[in-house]
Amino acid sequence: MKYLSKVRNIKARKLRRITLGALSACWFAVAQPAFGDDKVTYNPLNGKLHLPEVHVGDDLYEADLKREMIDGSMRFVLQKAELLSVPQGTGKVILRNAALVITADPKLGEGALGVIENGDVLFENDQIVKVGQNITDPDATVIDVTGKMVLPGFVDTHNHLWQSLIRGCGADKNVGGWIGECTATLKRPDIIDEKSAYATVRLSTLDVIATGVTTVVEWTHSYTPGWTNGSLRALEESGLRYVFAYYISVGGEQRIADIKCVKETVIDPNPVAYMQIGGHPTRSRIERLIVAADLAQELKVPLNVHLLENIEDRDDEPIKVLEDAGAFKPTLIVNHAVHLTDDEITFLAEKDVRVAHNPLSNMRLASGIMRFPDMHKAGMKIGLGLDGGTNDTSDMFATMKTAVGLQRALLLKADVSPTLEEILLAATMGGAQVLGMEDTIGSLTPGKQADIIVLKTDTVNFAPHWHPINQIVLNGRPSNVEYVFVNGRALKVKGKLLGVPEKEIVQAAEQAVQRIKDLLQQPEGEPEKLEVCSNGG
Repeated sequence: MKYLSKVRNIKARKLRRITLGALSACWFAVAQPAFGDDKVTYNPLNGKLHLPEVHVGDDLYEADLKREMIDGSMRFVLQKAELLSVPQGTGKVILRNAALVITADPKLGEGALGVIENGDVLFENDQIVKVGQNITDPDATVIDVTGKMVLPGFVDTHNHLWQSLIRGCGADKNVGGWIGECTATLKRPDIIDEKSAYATVRLSTLDVIATGVTTVVEWTHSYTPGWTNGSLRALEESGLRYVFAYYISVGGEQRIADIKCVKETVIDPNPVAYMQIGGHPTRSRIERLIVAADLAQELKVPLNVHLLENIEDRDDEPIKVLEDAGAFKPTLIVNHAVHLTDDEITFLAEKDVRVAHNPLSNMRLASGIMRFPDMHKAGMKIGLGLDGGTNDTSDMFATMKTAVGLQRALLLKADVSPTLEEILLAATMGGAQVLGMEDTIGSLTPGKQADIIVLKTDTVNFAPHWHPINQIVLNGRPSNVEYVFVNGRALKVKGKLLGVPEKEIVQAAEQAVQRIKDLLQQPEGEPEKLEVCSNGG
C-alpha cells in the first residue's frame, strides 16, 4: 500500500485513509506534532496546517490540512492538495496556454525571438516535440501556464561555482587585489577538501537553478583531487546541464591523467555533462597553455581561457601568447575580453572565437566594459556569464540588465547594442552558440533538448504588462522563475526547488567556510589522501 511519508517535523503514527489521485479524503492521527521547520506553517486559531512537501508514492504534493474532531479523536483532515511533481524526464508534458512562448527561433514565431502568443509547448522525455497553439495529446500531463511566459533556459557561459565560498570578499579591490585577498591562499592543498568543494558548489547550483539557468560552465581551478571530486558530485546531483572546464594548473602528467579519467568515467556517460580544458594565456604559463591546447584538441573539446580581463593584462600580450601556443581553433572560448583593440576584434571574429561576457563581475572589479557593440557588429558569438564570487549572487536578469545598461551609460546612447531583444538571445541561443551546443539547446526548436523555463509575471515587481518582453530584462527577478526543466526533468516547480534540503546545504556551506577560516590561521597541513575519480567523480 502506498502511504504518505516524509512529512517534515510531524510524527504520524497512523494513516486512516487515503484516496490516491485526487487525495480527496485522508487524515493523520498525530501524536505531539512539532512545527519547528520554517517551511511548515500551523495556525492554532483555526487549526489549519500547510505542508509544502508531502510525498505520496513517487509524487510530491503541496497540501493544506485542518484539525478536526473525527470519531472522538482530533485529526488533521486534508482540505486540498496540489501536485508539485511532474514527469522527471519521462513521459509527455504540455505547457498549456502561455501568454507568450519565446522560442528564440525566428522560424517558429514572430520576430527574431520567435514569439508565439497564447502558445503551448509539448515535450516528451528529454526532447521538445512541438510548439504552437492548441496542442493536444491524450497521454500528456498538462501544466496550465495561463498568463505566464515560456522560454529556453538561460545558458551561463562562465562561472566558478565554488566561489560562493568567498562571497563579499575583496569588495574594494580590482581583480589583482581580489585574487590576492580572496583566492590565492585557497591554493593550499589542505584548504578546500572534497566536503568543502561539494558544499559550496552544491549551494551555487541551487542559486543558478533558481534564476532559470539550465546550462552552466564550471571553470574549475580544482587544485586537489578532493576539490575535483566534490565539485563533480555536486554538479551530478544538481540535475543541471553542465560543462566542466578543467584548468591545467598543477600536476603535469598526473593532471592530464586525471582530466582523461574524469572525461571517461564521469562526463562521457552523462548525457547532460560536457568537458572543456581551461587555461591562462600569459607568457609565464605558456608551456602549460600549450599542453592545454594540445589536450583539448586530442579530446576534441573546446579550450576555455580568461582573456584581457584587466587593462594590465595587455603587458603580457595574451593574444600573441595564444598564437604561439597554437590555441586558435574554431571552438576557442574567451572570458571577459574587455580590453580588445579594433584589430584584435577583427582578428578574433575571423578566427570564430566565442566570448563569455561577464558585465556584473567586470563592473564589481573595476575591470572595464566589454566592447559589446563592436564585437556584435563583427559577428562574434557572445553569451553571458555569472562569474562566481565576483558576481556575489546568481541573477541572470540583473546580468542582462547590466549588460544593456553599461553600454548606454558609456556611449550616452539608448539605441546601442545590446538591445533588450539581443540580450535575451545572448542569454539563451547566444550562450548555446558560444558553447557549440546550438543544435542541442538555446531555443525551443522541436528536436532540441527540453531545457525550458516558465516565468510567473503577475507579481508586484513585474505587473502590469505594458511591454512584457522588455520587462523580462528590466523587471525580471529569480523569484519570477516558476518552473525549470533540464532535459525534461523538473528542477523547480511552483517556485520551489524540488527534492532539495536547502537548509542543510546552506549549513554545510557555512561549516565549510568556518573550517577554512580556521585552517588559514594555522600552518599548512596535510592534504586529503584522495585520487581523482576515486569516489566515482
